[in-house]
Amino acid sequence: MRESFCRLQSHLERASALGAALALFSWDSETLAPKKAAQYTSKAVGILSGEMFGALVNDATRELMALCEKETDLSLEEKALLRVLKKQFEELEKLPREEYEAYQELIAKAPSIWNEAKEKQDFSLFAPALKQIVEYNRRFAALRAEKGQRPYDVLLNDYEEGFTVDVLDPFFAQLKQEIVPLLRQIEKNPQPELPVRRCSVEKQREFNRFLAEYMGFDFDRGVLGETEHPFTDGLHSYDVRIATHYYEDNPESGIFSTIHEGGHAIYEQQINPEYNLTLLGGGGGCGLHESQSRFFENVIGRSKAFWKPIYSKLQDTFPEAFGELPLDGFIQEVNRAQASLIRTEADELTYSLHILVRYELEKELMEGSVQVEDLPRAWNEKYTEYLGVTPQNDAEGVLQDIHWASGLFGYFPSYALGSAIASQLFACMKREMPLEKYLEEGNLLPIREFLREHVHQWGKAKTTGEILRETTGEDFDARYYVEYLKEKFGR
Repeated sequence: MRESFCRLQSHLERASALGAALALFSWDSETLAPKKAAQYTSKAVGILSGEMFGALVNDATRELMALCEKETDLSLEEKALLRVLKKQFEELEKLPREEYEAYQELIAKAPSIWNEAKEKQDFSLFAPALKQIVEYNRRFAALRAEKGQRPYDVLLNDYEEGFTVDVLDPFFAQLKQEIVPLLRQIEKNPQPELPVRRCSVEKQREFNRFLAEYMGFDFDRGVLGETEHPFTDGLHSYDVRIATHYYEDNPESGIFSTIHEGGHAIYEQQINPEYNLTLLGGGGGCGLHESQSRFFENVIGRSKAFWKPIYSKLQDTFPEAFGELPLDGFIQEVNRAQASLIRTEADELTYSLHILVRYELEKELMEGSVQVEDLPRAWNEKYTEYLGVTPQNDAEGVLQDIHWASGLFGYFPSYALGSAIASQLFACMKREMPLEKYLEEGNLLPIREFLREHVHQWGKAKTTGEILRETTGEDFDARYYVEYLKEKFGR
């Protein structure tokens, strides 16, 4: 990098270090921290967030950005660094630092409130905190919005640039139009209830570690922990952390959570290490990040070819649960299409309908047409309408996800976009390599290398649109997702 950019990078080192510290707090809070720690930890998080705000938004940053903008013949990394920094700077400088700090303290504390409310199946315990979070998001979105810009579009842009309500409304309408009739057709042939398969949590830990390693997760540069709601956090490419969840009576849940989070984690570990602790570190758009977890979890993780080399390992680890179940039977079980209540347990076909419910509610919350106290009723009505199932309590309804407690309004659409992007990349990969042959051989290296070269290594240096165009030769196209679902579940 030229001198002006070296100075800028050096100036931003403090903000990067504070960001890494905050990521550690986040990981600890969701995995090992005592339940009663949240009210005090959240204060530390608020203060550190305010310090990071100040490290980014100041006159020196503004002057260095202006100096860098005068440079000619910028490299890809220099252009990308300036683009990412300008976006963050312009977003933050419109917000009062004191309010930003108070908000960060609130969303550091709210997950523990959500967790208690979920345990007690009582939304009213969480509603006051959620109301504050929603009010902050409405206010911050209004402060940041350009003239005529919808508040919800401001939040959507934080997670995947360019995917506004005008793009997402027709996208979800297309999915609903294609998915609901196919689901209704499948439901005409009722499927038998699955047997309950009990597996010790200790054995599940052992198998899931093997599974993450088999996928290519490097345990010298990462860890596998446990939490209520699975997630992945990357401090940098040499410290990537997976948190999964195990149920004694549902081992498949932990297996596919680990594969899903492993997809995120492999992405983080394969980012160019030169981007570590810089604004280009970490994955690109959230839709692109979700495409990697959905690709590993569903596109290959639920295929017969993926399990062919390792199914005997599953049977040997859990002989009573899977010893008598043939591979074909297992593949049938993990690819069932059936309307259900819980998003994280949903099959590929119905998954985007779960996201549609959240997308519509978020949009209505930001527009003010739905209030926080209306959420349980509105949630249940939408589930009844779109999926034909109705939650019996708040834990299996409006309280099932942690995202709103963490302030992640605008994130949920990334899950559906991720599934669509995964299908588009899958179509491209099948043209480029004998994908099924590699899977049957237990050789995931060529698959990881393709993703490293075309997607992972770039971190935030390239946008989702740029990566799709350069890799597939096309812009984002949901047609591949619809065709993938119809081909798979039409069978």
